[in-house]
Amino acid sequence: MTNILCPHQIKYLESLRTEVDPLLKEMEDFALERKIPILNWKAAELLEQIIAMIRPKRVLEIGTAIAYSSIRIARKLKKKGIIDTIEKSLDNISLASEYIKRAELEKQINLIEGDAKEIMPLLEKKYDLIFIDADKEDYEKLFYYSLMLLKKGGVLFVDNLLWHGYPAAAKVPPSYKNSTKYIREFNKLFLSQTALKTSILPVGDGVGLGVKV
Repeated sequence: MTNILCPHQIKYLESLRTEVDPLLKEMEDFALERKIPILNWKAAELLEQIIAMIRPKRVLEIGTAIAYSSIRIARKLKKKGIIDTIEKSLDNISLASEYIKRAELEKQINLIEGDAKEIMPLLEKKYDLIFIDADKEDYEKLFYYSLMLLKKGGVLFVDNLLWHGYPAAAKVPPSYKNSTKYIREFNKLFLSQTALKTSILPVGDGVGLGVKV
């Protein structure tokens, strides 16, 4: 639960939520139980809307986790659309592979095992949309690699830029101090770019949205 919206606002939005696909609901419950970070469902809805608008053929996701967002993205792509998704946790890869198989999306989702910082410089084709949701200390490097891989007019979607509300807080819990520091620094970098038209939206845990100019 984040502190970006008041609890009663979150409860209200949840009450308006339409019936959730059983597999996605299972994944949301599993992630909550196991404390595996996945994209907030409201941010996922925004991402789906963006996909519907720009109709990307190639998507890159940095940070697969259990493939919750991978599946939501793949389901909205055009017939020949593909998503490359990078994950370094072997445990997550095992879980993601099973969920992707159950979703019958093996042909649309290309699960790449390894560290994105090592894999991204080796990628040759450019992408219409890139989604970053990885370790916060890596955001700056991942951002610069993403700029090189993003097509002109392509969209960059970055999660966790309001990070439980802590970047705007006067006091930050000790366990969040380093990650909050990284996010604060990244937000300044993100919003000062001339290669992108950027904004930060208070959706989910804070979404950074950029369009390459």
